[in-house]
Amino acid sequence: MDLRLGVDRSSPVPLYFQLAQQLEAAIERGALTPGSLLGNEIELAGRLGLSRPTVRQAIQSLVDKGLLVRRRGVGTQVVHSQVKRPLELSSLYDDLEAAGQRPETRVLRTALEPATAEVAAALGVAEGDEVHLVERLRLAHGEPMAHLRNHLPTGLLDLDPARLEATGLYRLMRAAGLTLHSARQSVGARAATAEEAELLAEPAGAPLLTMRRTTFDDTGRAVEYGSHVYRASRYSFEFQLLVRS
Repeated sequence: MDLRLGVDRSSPVPLYFQLAQQLEAAIERGALTPGSLLGNEIELAGRLGLSRPTVRQAIQSLVDKGLLVRRRGVGTQVVHSQVKRPLELSSLYDDLEAAGQRPETRVLRTALEPATAEVAAALGVAEGDEVHLVERLRLAHGEPMAHLRNHLPTGLLDLDPARLEATGLYRLMRAAGLTLHSARQSVGARAATAEEAELLAEPAGAPLLTMRRTTFDDTGRAVEYGSHVYRASRYSFEFQLLVRS
């Protein structure tokens, strides 16, 4: 590992946190790739002039975030970087691809079903009207990231499973001539159900991020309603907040 690491002892920021931030930044920019070994704590502590407990605390904080894993007989290893997704009108597929995360999709189900009250209100159709359901599992680097459920009005586009596994839903919508203009979105959190935990390789009851989004085209028509859950250990949303003048 050839990294420029250092700590500022005059800073009020704890030394372990400074080291953890530098290691996390190295993982995010790709200087530490998945599978890389950090070396042992004694070597790292000696190199930085830190105590072993300080180094151990820094590493443990990244283990807790899911960025590192301790493997017996191997050492401390980089697992992956956490996906930080900006809140803008983009698809998870595009965001993962832009972040170099090698997105994959497994289509779990496509079906026509009657719209529930929630789906009907989002899409502006009558409750009980037929709508398309697309249910997918999104992976990055071969690991599950999100369970995606999307409802669309019928007749909007071809929802061929092979095409859905090859690219993102928004790309298919744009290719069909739809102009995505705006969205209404809410973000929350809850515990994973047993089924979700199994799909996402998390323990039952693990924290999940939730997102509900209704997307509109340039005529103001609702063209998609998504109800998604994400692994909180691997995923976060980023907000940009502006002061009103």
